[in-house]
Amino acid sequence: MTDLNPDKLHVVYKDSVDEVSLKLPRKYTLTHSDSAGDLFLTIGSDYDFEQISSLYTRFMRDEVLAEWQKNNDQYELHIYMHVSGGFCFGWAGLRDRIFCYHLPLVLQAFKYGDKKLIEEMPEIENSDIIVHFQSKNKKYDRIENFGQIKEIHC
Repeated sequence: MTDLNPDKLHVVYKDSVDEVSLKLPRKYTLTHSDSAGDLFLTIGSDYDFEQISSLYTRFMRDEVLAEWQKNNDQYELHIYMHVSGGFCFGWAGLRDRIFCYHLPLVLQAFKYGDKKLIEEMPEIENSDIIVHFQSKNKKYDRIENFGQIKEIHC
């Protein structure tokens, strides 16, 4: 796994979402270019379905979706990864290993891409990161706590 190269991260804000206020819903769509190594992060009030609707993306299903949720009085960042089910490339064990390997880079992309929000609201650095590995195979279908935003080093 390599560290995030900020020059390869392209961030777009959509809808009524801005860079400095945490208004729910706030959702993230992260895709990448295998050939160029670029990461594309859309931050909006809904997922960027246009970004993930191409035939290649629907086949690979390697996009990462995330959203802020409020649990009692605490914010949590929930991340969703499609490990298996439906029509996608690769068997569940392989996809699970790939997602786990790249998860630190994904977390860096979310934190760096939304750094102005974190600067404006430093209290959200104490938010838990909840990762949903979604699979039809019970062995790989799980939810894990990956620590807090403040533990991500960009």
